Amino acid sequence: MTEHNCQQVYAMLSEYLDRELPPDTCDELERHIQDCAPCVEFVESLKKSVALGRNYRPQVEAPKIPAAVRESLRQAYERMLEERKRQ
Repeated sequence: MTEHNCQQVYAMLSEYLDRELPPDTCDELERHIQDCAPCVEFVESLKKSVALGRNYRPQVEAPKIPAAVRESLRQAYERMLEERKRQ
């Protein structure tokens, strides 16, 4: 296949991996990918990137809110609820 076909494959790979393409289009892409080393490499790279993205968990710890601030927020929230009841 030509480089142009590879560009078409690249453009559809996300939809292909998400199984959003019609079966006949998937079959055509799979046939091309099997015989095209650059496409095989690209697909494997994309699969790894997707897996890394799904497994990413930021290591940021939530800031500690002082008890006095939490209590003040709770009281303000209760006042707001009381005001809504009166309306």
